[in-house]
Amino acid sequence: MKTVLKKGWRPLGVIILLLISWEIAGRLFAIPVWLLPVPTHIGQEAIQGWALYSNHIFSTITLTLIGYAIGSIIGLAVAILLFRLPILQEAFYPLLILSQNIPIIVLAPLLVIWFGFGILPKLIIIVLVCFFPITIAALDGLRQTDRDLLHYMKMTGATNRQIFWKLQWPFALPSIFSGLKIAGTYSVMGAVISEWLGASKGIGVYMTYASSSFKTDRVFVAIFLIMILSLTFFAIIALIERWFLKWQRQGGNASDE
Repeated sequence: MKTVLKKGWRPLGVIILLLISWEIAGRLFAIPVWLLPVPTHIGQEAIQGWALYSNHIFSTITLTLIGYAIGSIIGLAVAILLFRLPILQEAFYPLLILSQNIPIIVLAPLLVIWFGFGILPKLIIIVLVCFFPITIAALDGLRQTDRDLLHYMKMTGATNRQIFWKLQWPFALPSIFSGLKIAGTYSVMGAVISEWLGASKGIGVYMTYASSSFKTDRVFVAIFLIMILSLTFFAIIALIERWFLKWQRQGGNASDE
Protein backbone atom coordinates (compact mmCIF):
# COMPACT_ATOMS: atom_id res chain seq x y z
CA MET A 1 0.00 0.00 0.00
CA LYS A 2 2.83 2.40 0.85
CA THR A 3 4.45 1.67 -2.51
CA VAL A 4 1.19 2.41 -4.31
CA LEU A 5 0.75 5.69 -2.43
CA LYS A 6 4.37 6.62 -3.05
CA LYS A 7 4.25 6.01 -6.80
CA GLY A 8 0.57 6.78 -7.37
CA TRP A 9 1.03 10.56 -7.27
CA ARG A 10 2.91 10.51 -10.60
CA PRO A 11 0.06 9.28 -12.81
CA LEU A 12 -2.38 11.29 -10.69
CA GLY A 13 -0.29 14.40 -11.30
CA VAL A 14 -0.27 13.76 -15.06
CA ILE A 15 -4.07 13.33 -15.07
CA ILE A 16 -4.56 16.57 -13.12
CA LEU A 17 -2.21 18.39 -15.49
CA LEU A 18 -4.12 17.11 -18.52
CA LEU A 19 -7.46 18.17 -17.01
CA ILE A 20 -6.12 21.64 -16.21
CA SER A 21 -4.75 22.00 -19.75
CA TRP A 22 -8.08 20.81 -21.15
CA GLU A 23 -9.96 23.34 -18.99
CA ILE A 24 -7.72 26.24 -19.97
CA ALA A 25 -7.76 25.39 -23.68
CA GLY A 26 -11.54 24.98 -23.73
CA ARG A 27 -12.14 28.35 -22.10
CA LEU A 28 -9.35 30.16 -23.96
CA PHE A 29 -10.56 29.10 -27.40
CA ALA A 30 -14.26 29.29 -26.42
CA ILE A 31 -15.00 25.77 -27.66
CA PRO A 32 -18.77 25.15 -27.74
CA VAL A 33 -20.10 22.86 -25.02
CA TRP A 34 -21.82 20.60 -27.55
CA LEU A 35 -18.47 20.05 -29.30
CA LEU A 36 -16.04 19.64 -26.38
CA PRO A 37 -17.16 20.53 -22.84
CA VAL A 38 -14.54 21.45 -20.26
CA PRO A 39 -13.87 19.12 -17.29
CA THR A 40 -15.69 21.37 -14.80
CA HIS A 41 -18.81 21.27 -16.93
CA ILE A 42 -18.58 17.48 -17.20
CA GLY A 43 -18.13 17.21 -13.43
CA GLN A 44 -21.13 19.44 -12.84
CA GLU A 45 -23.24 17.26 -15.14
CA ALA A 46 -21.99 14.11 -13.38
CA ILE A 47 -23.14 15.47 -10.01
CA GLN A 48 -26.45 16.94 -11.12
CA GLY A 49 -27.37 14.05 -13.41
CA TRP A 50 -26.83 11.23 -10.88
CA ALA A 51 -30.54 10.43 -10.85
CA LEU A 52 -30.48 10.04 -14.64
CA TYR A 53 -27.69 7.48 -14.88
CA SER A 54 -27.56 5.73 -11.48
CA ASN A 55 -29.90 2.92 -12.62
CA HIS A 56 -27.86 2.55 -15.80
CA ILE A 57 -24.68 1.98 -13.75
CA PHE A 58 -26.19 -0.83 -11.69
CA SER A 59 -27.60 -2.48 -14.82
CA THR A 60 -24.19 -2.45 -16.51
CA ILE A 61 -22.44 -3.77 -13.40
CA THR A 62 -24.91 -6.66 -13.11
CA LEU A 63 -24.55 -7.57 -16.78
CA THR A 64 -20.76 -7.31 -16.55
CA LEU A 65 -20.48 -9.56 -13.50
CA ILE A 66 -22.70 -12.28 -14.97
CA GLY A 67 -20.94 -12.25 -18.35
CA TYR A 68 -17.51 -12.12 -16.74
CA ALA A 69 -18.26 -15.08 -14.48
CA ILE A 70 -19.50 -17.19 -17.39
CA GLY A 71 -16.60 -16.12 -19.62
CA SER A 72 -14.04 -16.92 -16.91
CA ILE A 73 -15.46 -20.39 -16.33
CA ILE A 74 -15.56 -21.16 -20.04
CA GLY A 75 -12.08 -19.70 -20.60
CA LEU A 76 -10.49 -21.77 -17.83
CA ALA A 77 -12.36 -24.91 -18.89
CA VAL A 78 -11.21 -24.53 -22.51
CA ALA A 79 -7.61 -23.88 -21.41
CA ILE A 80 -7.52 -26.96 -19.18
CA LEU A 81 -9.13 -29.11 -21.89
CA LEU A 82 -6.68 -27.99 -24.57
CA PHE A 83 -3.73 -28.43 -22.23
CA ARG A 84 -4.71 -31.92 -21.13
CA LEU A 85 -5.52 -33.00 -24.71
CA PRO A 86 -2.71 -31.86 -27.03
CA ILE A 87 -4.56 -33.21 -30.08
CA LEU A 88 -7.42 -30.79 -29.46
CA GLN A 89 -4.95 -27.98 -28.86
CA GLU A 90 -3.31 -28.54 -32.24
CA ALA A 91 -6.71 -28.59 -33.93
CA PHE A 92 -8.48 -25.69 -32.18
CA TYR A 93 -5.74 -23.29 -31.08
CA PRO A 94 -5.45 -21.65 -34.54
CA LEU A 95 -9.24 -21.29 -34.61
CA LEU A 96 -9.11 -19.45 -31.28
CA ILE A 97 -6.67 -16.97 -32.80
CA LEU A 98 -8.78 -16.54 -35.93
CA SER A 99 -11.92 -15.96 -33.87
CA GLN A 100 -10.38 -12.80 -32.44
CA ASN A 101 -9.97 -11.29 -35.91
CA ILE A 102 -13.75 -10.88 -36.18
CA PRO A 103 -14.83 -7.53 -34.68
CA ILE A 104 -17.44 -7.94 -31.97
CA ILE A 105 -19.40 -4.99 -33.34
CA VAL A 106 -19.86 -6.98 -36.57
CA LEU A 107 -21.21 -10.02 -34.72
CA ALA A 108 -23.69 -7.94 -32.72
CA PRO A 109 -26.37 -7.64 -35.45
CA LEU A 110 -26.11 -11.37 -36.20
CA LEU A 111 -26.59 -12.25 -32.53
CA VAL A 112 -29.73 -10.11 -32.46
CA ILE A 113 -31.08 -11.93 -35.53
CA TRP A 114 -30.30 -15.34 -34.04
CA PHE A 115 -31.21 -14.79 -30.38
CA GLY A 116 -33.44 -11.72 -30.29
CA PHE A 117 -33.18 -8.68 -28.02
CA GLY A 118 -33.04 -10.50 -24.68
CA ILE A 119 -30.13 -10.91 -22.32
CA LEU A 120 -28.64 -13.94 -24.14
CA PRO A 121 -26.95 -12.07 -27.04
CA LYS A 122 -25.56 -9.53 -24.56
CA LEU A 123 -24.03 -12.27 -22.41
CA ILE A 124 -22.60 -13.96 -25.51
CA ILE A 125 -20.78 -10.75 -26.46
CA ILE A 126 -19.25 -10.39 -22.98
CA VAL A 127 -18.26 -14.06 -22.92
CA LEU A 128 -16.60 -13.75 -26.35
CA VAL A 129 -14.67 -10.73 -25.13
CA CYS A 130 -13.59 -12.36 -21.85
CA PHE A 131 -12.80 -15.98 -22.54
CA PHE A 132 -9.97 -15.49 -25.07
CA PRO A 133 -7.44 -13.63 -22.85
CA ILE A 134 -8.20 -16.01 -19.99
CA THR A 135 -7.73 -19.09 -22.18
CA ILE A 136 -4.48 -17.87 -23.73
CA ALA A 137 -3.03 -16.71 -20.40
CA ALA A 138 -3.94 -19.97 -18.67
CA LEU A 139 -2.44 -22.05 -21.48
CA ASP A 140 0.79 -20.06 -21.39
CA GLY A 141 0.95 -20.41 -17.61
CA LEU A 142 0.43 -24.16 -17.71
CA ARG A 143 3.20 -24.50 -20.27
CA GLN A 144 5.67 -22.66 -18.03
CA THR A 145 5.76 -25.37 -15.37
CA ASP A 146 9.24 -26.00 -14.02
CA ARG A 147 10.64 -28.96 -15.97
CA ASP A 148 12.86 -30.18 -13.14
CA LEU A 149 9.94 -30.30 -10.70
CA LEU A 150 7.78 -31.99 -13.31
CA HIS A 151 10.45 -34.64 -13.88
CA TYR A 152 10.84 -35.12 -10.11
CA MET A 153 7.09 -35.65 -9.57
CA LYS A 154 6.97 -38.19 -12.37
CA MET A 155 9.90 -40.05 -10.80
CA THR A 156 8.04 -40.18 -7.46
CA GLY A 157 5.10 -41.89 -9.16
CA ALA A 158 2.65 -38.97 -9.04
CA THR A 159 -0.44 -39.36 -11.21
CA ASN A 160 -1.32 -36.89 -13.98
CA ARG A 161 -4.10 -35.45 -11.81
CA GLN A 162 -1.70 -34.92 -8.89
CA ILE A 163 0.87 -33.33 -11.18
CA PHE A 164 -1.75 -30.98 -12.58
CA TRP A 165 -3.27 -29.78 -9.30
CA LYS A 166 -0.09 -29.85 -7.18
CA LEU A 167 2.38 -28.42 -9.69
CA GLN A 168 1.05 -27.18 -13.04
CA TRP A 169 -2.00 -25.33 -11.73
CA PRO A 170 -0.11 -23.40 -8.99
CA PHE A 171 2.57 -22.44 -11.50
CA ALA A 172 -0.10 -21.12 -13.88
CA LEU A 173 -1.94 -18.98 -11.31
CA PRO A 174 0.02 -15.72 -11.92
CA SER A 175 -0.64 -16.00 -15.65
CA ILE A 176 -4.28 -16.90 -15.04
CA PHE A 177 -4.79 -13.82 -12.88
CA SER A 178 -3.16 -11.71 -15.60
CA GLY A 179 -5.75 -13.01 -18.03
CA LEU A 180 -8.52 -12.42 -15.50
CA LYS A 181 -7.45 -8.79 -15.05
CA ILE A 182 -7.36 -8.17 -18.80
CA ALA A 183 -10.75 -9.84 -19.23
CA GLY A 184 -12.11 -7.79 -16.32
CA THR A 185 -11.42 -4.53 -18.13
CA TYR A 186 -12.70 -5.94 -21.43
CA SER A 187 -15.91 -7.16 -19.81
CA VAL A 188 -17.08 -3.61 -19.06
CA MET A 189 -16.44 -2.63 -22.66
CA GLY A 190 -18.27 -5.75 -23.85
CA ALA A 191 -21.24 -4.94 -21.62
CA VAL A 192 -21.49 -1.42 -23.03
CA ILE A 193 -21.30 -2.72 -26.60
CA SER A 194 -23.94 -5.34 -25.87
CA GLU A 195 -26.26 -2.64 -24.50
CA TRP A 196 -26.30 -1.07 -27.95
CA LEU A 197 -28.31 -4.10 -29.11
CA GLY A 198 -31.60 -2.74 -27.84
CA ALA A 199 -31.30 -2.76 -24.06
CA SER A 200 -33.56 -0.54 -21.97
CA LYS A 201 -30.94 0.21 -19.29
CA GLY A 202 -27.19 0.50 -19.07
CA ILE A 203 -24.37 2.96 -19.61
CA GLY A 204 -24.41 2.07 -23.30
CA VAL A 205 -28.06 3.09 -23.50
CA TYR A 206 -27.36 6.30 -21.57
CA MET A 207 -24.50 7.10 -23.97
CA THR A 208 -26.68 6.44 -27.02
CA TYR A 209 -29.42 8.78 -25.78
CA ALA A 210 -26.86 11.46 -24.92
CA SER A 211 -25.10 11.33 -28.32
CA SER A 212 -28.35 11.34 -30.29
CA SER A 213 -29.46 14.51 -28.47
CA PHE A 214 -25.99 16.15 -28.77
CA LYS A 215 -25.49 16.11 -24.99
CA THR A 216 -21.74 15.80 -25.31
CA ASP A 217 -21.16 16.41 -21.61
CA ARG A 218 -23.27 13.33 -20.81
CA VAL A 219 -21.31 11.30 -23.37
CA PHE A 220 -18.12 12.21 -21.50
CA VAL A 221 -19.79 11.32 -18.20
CA ALA A 222 -20.54 7.88 -19.66
CA ILE A 223 -16.94 7.54 -20.87
CA PHE A 224 -15.56 8.39 -17.45
CA LEU A 225 -17.99 5.97 -15.80
CA ILE A 226 -16.75 3.18 -18.06
CA MET A 227 -13.15 4.03 -17.19
CA ILE A 228 -13.91 4.09 -13.46
CA LEU A 229 -15.74 0.76 -13.58
CA SER A 230 -12.91 -0.86 -15.56
CA LEU A 231 -10.23 0.42 -13.18
CA THR A 232 -12.28 -0.61 -10.14
CA PHE A 233 -12.81 -4.09 -11.55
CA PHE A 234 -9.10 -4.38 -12.34
CA ALA A 235 -8.14 -3.25 -8.83
CA ILE A 236 -10.51 -5.73 -7.17
CA ILE A 237 -9.10 -8.63 -9.18
CA ALA A 238 -5.54 -7.47 -8.41
CA LEU A 239 -6.35 -7.44 -4.67
CA ILE A 240 -7.84 -10.93 -4.92
CA GLU A 241 -4.72 -12.08 -6.77
CA ARG A 242 -2.42 -10.65 -4.12
CA TRP A 243 -4.42 -12.22 -1.29
CA PHE A 244 -4.81 -15.58 -3.03
CA LEU A 245 -1.16 -15.96 -4.02
CA LYS A 246 -0.03 -14.86 -0.57
CA TRP A 247 -2.39 -17.36 1.05
CA GLN A 248 -1.16 -20.07 -1.30
CA ARG A 249 2.49 -19.39 -0.45
CA GLN A 250 1.74 -19.42 3.26
CA GLY A 251 -0.24 -22.64 2.89
CA GLY A 252 2.57 -24.19 0.92
CA ASN A 253 5.15 -23.30 3.55
CA ALA A 254 2.93 -24.68 6.29
CA SER A 255 2.44 -27.96 4.48
CA ASP A 256 6.18 -28.26 3.91
CA GLU A 257 6.76 -28.00 7.61
